[in-house]
Amino acid sequence: MKTLLISFYFVVIGLNVFNINETESFLKEVTLEKSFTLINDTKEKVSIHTGTGFVSINKSGKTSIGCNVGKEVRWANEGKKGDVVFKITSDMCGETIKLSKFVK
Repeated sequence: MKTLLISFYFVVIGLNVFNINETESFLKEVTLEKSFTLINDTKEKVSIHTGTGFVSINKSGKTSIGCNVGKEVRWANEGKKGDVVFKITSDMCGETIKLSKFVK
């Protein structure tokens, strides 16, 4: 009976260690996700869809966009998504990006 209780104890402790390691791994992934700043250095007010919502940026204005790698930032017109401006990449995270870099 003692052996059974000791075995059960180590199984429970082992599962907790696994859960703690898994939680730490998840927290590291979440904290790595940042945002980046997009500056409207064009000569007019623009509307974009950031991948999560619609934003209007005045000329010389800026907005912060979540760094959701792989999401598309699109032009917006009257609440509808338009053409793709750019796709969010990991090297954008934590940076300041000028909109003119993507405007033709």
